Amino acid sequence: MLTRAESADRTAHPLYQAGGGGSIPTSALSLRFYPTDRETFRVWNLAWHSRLPKIGSSHGRVYYAAECENRIYAVAMWSNPVARLLPQLEWLELRRFAIASDAPKNTASRMIAWMVRDIRKRFPVVVRCISYQDCDAHTGTIYKASGWKPAENYVSRPRGWAPTIGWASRHRAGRTNQAVAPRMRWELEL
Repeated sequence: MLTRAESADRTAHPLYQAGGGGSIPTSALSLRFYPTDRETFRVWNLAWHSRLPKIGSSHGRVYYAAECENRIYAVAMWSNPVARLLPQLEWLELRRFAIASDAPKNTASRMIAWMVRDIRKRFPVVVRCISYQDCDAHTGTIYKASGWKPAENYVSRPRGWAPTIGWASRHRAGRTNQAVAPRMRWELEL
């Protein structure tokens, strides 16, 4: 079983690996982005995600990977918005985005830009992309660098799964695939 340590082989396509020196890319311009499968995403999200390595039963609509010289450096999962009151087909939510520690600088903003262009082509009905920043762990730099805007007056309160006063909630023992810190929603109109 894969642990959070990077013990798995990061080769993107081991049967077709070309000899290219194997050096770490020095620029995000060296990366190639493409849609990938759920299992590839799951393995690398588990290894790299800073706060939410498990995805539970989350249903992704599309998964992406970034690689250079057949070595994966980042993965992402997009789904319908988790908030049921948001438009479910016209909006896509960036649910998880995990990047290797040795990925080149600007990998995140370059990959977001590529994914948004791909979403425009593949999902013409989608008019807005959203994502939630964990305010305890991140500052939103990747969204600012990619042209996203913070949603007006939206910062969620800290969440917990056990019932609290004035907040109806089911107790979900051991649930670790959801953020509990305040979150800011970022949006990008397509």
